[in-house]
Amino acid sequence: MTTVEAIERAAGLLAEARLAQRRLARLPEDCRPPDEAAAYRVQDALHARLGAAGQGALAGHKIGCTTAVMQQFLGIANPCAGGVFAPTVQHCAGRFAHGGFLHVGVECEIAVRLARPLPAAGAPYDEAGVAAAIGACMAAIEVVDDRYEDYRSLDTPTLIADDFFNAGCVLGDPVESWRELDLTAVEGRMTINGSEVGRGRGGDILGHPFKALAWLANALAARNRGLHAGEFVLLGSVVQTRWVERGDLVEIAIEGLGSASGAFT
Repeated sequence: MTTVEAIERAAGLLAEARLAQRRLARLPEDCRPPDEAAAYRVQDALHARLGAAGQGALAGHKIGCTTAVMQQFLGIANPCAGGVFAPTVQHCAGRFAHGGFLHVGVECEIAVRLARPLPAAGAPYDEAGVAAAIGACMAAIEVVDDRYEDYRSLDTPTLIADDFFNAGCVLGDPVESWRELDLTAVEGRMTINGSEVGRGRGGDILGHPFKALAWLANALAARNRGLHAGEFVLLGSVVQTRWVERGDLVEIAIEGLGSASGAFT
């Protein structure tokens, strides 16, 4: 599947399913992305279609499967990226209509906001190189939606093409003094209705959270794209995805980086 027609057909089917809030079984074989490179081409086309349908502009990025707990949970051994649309972003204390999702889940993450761009021309990037572009770090909840009849039966490229489950986020207050912290040692904790459901450390994210950001910057550069000043990036969950019920209150706290909450009404 390499033709423009196949890419656009796959993007159209994904967009239709998402806009209609209809579960996806599987993309037809003649337009299913055969590998991750093709998947990101479909993802780009999907973003264009969703934007044209009134879903807004992209405000940031998410990276999945950057921790062992999430790689084991999904059975995927490498990072995968997706886009985050601006209207799906909330701050500090988020409120979501539970019925607005097909099967909603939450994750506990460290996020960064860029003060400077990371253009394709600057690649390859390493941990120190991307750190120089970071203006702030923050605690974040990624909101994910299982939009599929059986996601475990789907291939990884299809999941990537559809933004790798992303459905929004809650960003905590930005912390500009992050350089005073050992981000490999900070502990993240998530509770649902006051009961702890998971915890992990910043070092669980590829050994250091900024290694995930470098991975994304290099992956985008390979597609002749870059990260822009003002964008945020969710770097991956330090706890396993938890599915939430109507009425649940999700709270996360990351040592030194603050907290965030999400109520599912």
